[in-house]
Amino acid sequence: MTPETPPWSRTAARPPQELALRQAMIAACREMNATGLNQGTSGNISVRLGERVIITPSATPYAAMAPEMLAARRLDREDDDWHGPLPPSTEWRFHCAILRDRPDAGAVVHAHPPHATALAIARRPIPACHYMVAAFGGSDVRVAPYATYGTAELAEAALAALDGRSACLLANHGAVTVGPTLDRAMWLMVELEALARQYVLSLQIGGPVLLDAAAIEATLQGFASYGAGANGSSG
Repeated sequence: MTPETPPWSRTAARPPQELALRQAMIAACREMNATGLNQGTSGNISVRLGERVIITPSATPYAAMAPEMLAARRLDREDDDWHGPLPPSTEWRFHCAILRDRPDAGAVVHAHPPHATALAIARRPIPACHYMVAAFGGSDVRVAPYATYGTAELAEAALAALDGRSACLLANHGAVTVGPTLDRAMWLMVELEALARQYVLSLQIGGPVLLDAAAIEATLQGFASYGAGANGSSG
């Protein structure tokens, strides 16, 4: 952390757009816990703002979080040079790696949803058990190999698992979703946990009948044509 906080990070001097974004990030964190997508302070959110990234702080209760507590830095930096009164989430490395590597990414959401995390613990990817798997960019949701939290190795593993996808599971850890906006990344986390729950339940009654590649491709094309890929499911 830098010893002095720059003027743009002080609440009084912060542009309205940035203040609104920070407030939205805090609201999203609280929503994750209220809806059961996350527990305690284990989740974290980052958002791209121009050439910078803003991320939630480490080990800070969401109920007590305020806009000025979020950390920020230039996205092109490789070191730990963050501005803010609190250290960033310990997972800042994979947040920054994803936002740097994915020009389409505007926000990254990390959480420990119960069913998605159960599959991550079992190191079990989500196959084409439901057409909504296509909402994540392909025919499955991959599991990234295990790496210690907060490490460069975990960042590399997450990036590989997200290739061509907007979500992945982290082995023995949790889940990550990536979207062009915070709203989209949050929507994807909700859909990921719903899909994970459906898959887990299907395993208890004999296992799912998987869709073939043609069915998934048709769904991908359908999403592209009527906007479900950007705004939600087909209903």
